[in-house]
Amino acid sequence: MATGEGVTIPEAKRQRSHRLSLILRSQMRNIAPFLTLIFLSAFFAIASPSFATIDNVGNILTQVSVTGIIAVGLTFVILCAEIDLSIASIANVTGIAVAYFTMQEAYVNIANVPLPGWAAILLALVLCALLGFVNAFGLTVIGIPSFIMTLAMMQIAAGISALLVRGQIAYKVPDLIATLGSGSIGGIPWIVIVAAVMLLAGHLVLTYTRFGRYVYMVGGNREAAEYSGLNVNLILSAVMVISAVCAGIGGMLGVAHFGSAQQNEFDTYLLDSIAAVVVGGTSLFGGRGGIGNTIVGLFVLGVLNNGLDHVNIDSFLKILIRGLILLAALVINVYAQRLRAKTVE
Repeated sequence: MATGEGVTIPEAKRQRSHRLSLILRSQMRNIAPFLTLIFLSAFFAIASPSFATIDNVGNILTQVSVTGIIAVGLTFVILCAEIDLSIASIANVTGIAVAYFTMQEAYVNIANVPLPGWAAILLALVLCALLGFVNAFGLTVIGIPSFIMTLAMMQIAAGISALLVRGQIAYKVPDLIATLGSGSIGGIPWIVIVAAVMLLAGHLVLTYTRFGRYVYMVGGNREAAEYSGLNVNLILSAVMVISAVCAGIGGMLGVAHFGSAQQNEFDTYLLDSIAAVVVGGTSLFGGRGGIGNTIVGLFVLGVLNNGLDHVNIDSFLKILIRGLILLAALVINVYAQRLRAKTVE
């Protein structure tokens, strides 16, 4: 039997099946994290009655806020097919810097430089932007691969942190940072609001601006972007600075949220931020993904970490499970890239 266009019904079904297969292949990177989030949410809701509550949803949002702020900038970097390993150290040094320039209590044994709150915040932001610029200079002017350049910056920022506090702990930060990091409005923590605003801003920039389109172009096909007249080095420099500034903001608010500024405070946020971007489905090869994927990845990690606490699982096993989830995301990421390449061919 034939259809009106001369195609048999079995052939039309095969064509529809083929189109569906192509769609699933191209969207695997987006579908898998979402299905993972649904599965984890359902599993922990069944395993622990205290998990599926409004209060606990608020806990999850608060727990992923600092990671979300840092992951905004990292998303830009990974979309350009680069990496930034210095984000945790930059977050740490910026949080320490804003405390270093704030008057501390007499019992804090740090020879700091007290300044007005606005000046402390400004200097801390200048510091993280400067470190991001150094990353950009090494990457685009000297030609050092981003992996190596940011690995060096990780040590540089950690060294600055050590010099500022010398093993001591600072507690006070400017009032604005204290409010945004640990205060709330209408029962909603300010840090959750800041994270949501920054994620939204990042999404709008990537989706609706010329700069966002350039980021995808550089990550999708750098050679073609250069041939089209795009200043690739300028885009790469911009995303490295954006990454450092987002890390710095996350560091300042994180210090206020945790209640102290000290060395190595943000070490775990490197893996968490990379995992949020990659688990969410943004391609490590660049040009595919975005802030929407990062948000899904944040929720996957937030639900996983929070849910494991609710079922009282061994803390060492929790680390293993997180690593396995990240490995699975990396496998899906690479496999999806291969499927896409085959589809294009």
